[in-house]
Amino acid sequence: MYELKVQTSFEAAHRVVGYDGKCNNLHGHSWTVEVTAQGNELDDLGMLADFKKVKGALNEILDSFDHHFLNEMPDFLNQNPTAENISRVIYDKMKTHPVFTGKAELKSVTVWESPHSSITYRED
Repeated sequence: MYELKVQTSFEAAHRVVGYDGKCNNLHGHSWTVEVTAQGNELDDLGMLADFKKVKGALNEILDSFDHHFLNEMPDFLNQNPTAENISRVIYDKMKTHPVFTGKAELKSVTVWESPHSSITYRED
């Protein structure tokens, strides 16, 4: 089994409505997102998937998040834009991207809201 990982980041603000603490206030993060793909077979070039194409797909998705107030985005109108919910939303968008129609399948999405705090979403 091969695992491929790409990582990129975006800047965005949010607030966790109803949280008993500072996170209820408007604040921002430099969010880091890592996508992991997996598969057993390589293509004719000896690759599971092209790093550039997987990262391009992730950047396409994250472009709509970058420099926005996440609470106002359609994906978060009925749920808090926590790292947990952000990771699932990104996963759901990535899993239908054409970059995963070949030998690689999406395994997980990890979101860091700080260098020391992350959450990983995967369908098990």
